[in-house]
Amino acid sequence: MRQPIRKAILPVAGLGTRFLPATKAVPKEMLTVVDRPVVQHVVDEARAAGIEHIVFVTGRNKAVIEDHFDRQFELERTLEERGKTKELAQLDRDTPKPGTTSFTRQQLPLGLGHAVWCAREIIGDEPFALLLPDMLHMPKNGQGCLGSMVEAYNETGGNLVAVYEVPDDQTHQYGIVGVGEEKAKGAKAITQMVEKPKAGTAPSNLAISGRYILQPAIFELLAKQERGAGNEIQLTDSMLKLKETDPFFAVRFDGAIYDCGSKIGFLMANVAYALSRPDIEAEFRAELNAMLAAN
Repeated sequence: MRQPIRKAILPVAGLGTRFLPATKAVPKEMLTVVDRPVVQHVVDEARAAGIEHIVFVTGRNKAVIEDHFDRQFELERTLEERGKTKELAQLDRDTPKPGTTSFTRQQLPLGLGHAVWCAREIIGDEPFALLLPDMLHMPKNGQGCLGSMVEAYNETGGNLVAVYEVPDDQTHQYGIVGVGEEKAKGAKAITQMVEKPKAGTAPSNLAISGRYILQPAIFELLAKQERGAGNEIQLTDSMLKLKETDPFFAVRFDGAIYDCGSKIGFLMANVAYALSRPDIEAEFRAELNAMLAAN
């Protein structure tokens, strides 16, 4: 029987240098898209996909992330005393239940592969999801990106990555996959994986979007993985080795993706998520149109 996807890794140890000075004291993952931290949006996606336990791989000065996902009794009591039942219910929904989160340190900045390896003891010998918190996935059909991947995994097993189309002249900026025949609804066998291929050599225009389902065999490969680009332990290098023995599948994401690690992506995410909110959409759209008209 195929093992279910119960656990997810969220690597949140990055320094956020592209957002200085805002990230000097505030982790980049805690910057807000509308009224929710970026990392909360990603946790929402994981929980909606059925993830039962989330492992945060953190670094120094990231304690506020742990605090965010903890109970805050003083705040809860104040809200209760003031009759703020709606806000209290929201906090209760967003706060993970006891024993469903773990935090482990990545003490050295050795890349994504090393961050994943740091979670090995908590994940154990079972397949897991990996979600990069910089990348927000807003679906068109209401089902989250990881949710659709879990559905595909239940049919295919193996390893899966979410992909999306990028312009042909930008493929050299991304990890690109080549795909073959469809193995399950929306999932195609991966024939090639290339990290930032040279212009004109990409096998397709399908870029990896920061969502993965991986088998635990990746940990042993990461433990032996030599440093690659940027003098870091690259996850893609170990994925290529794993592909020699285990199948990989690509699931195309149907929706919009916002790279909140970039200023433009972060700003566009705020606009998109604000326009998707029934409580503020009309007023925000009117203000936005007025601003555009004035300029």
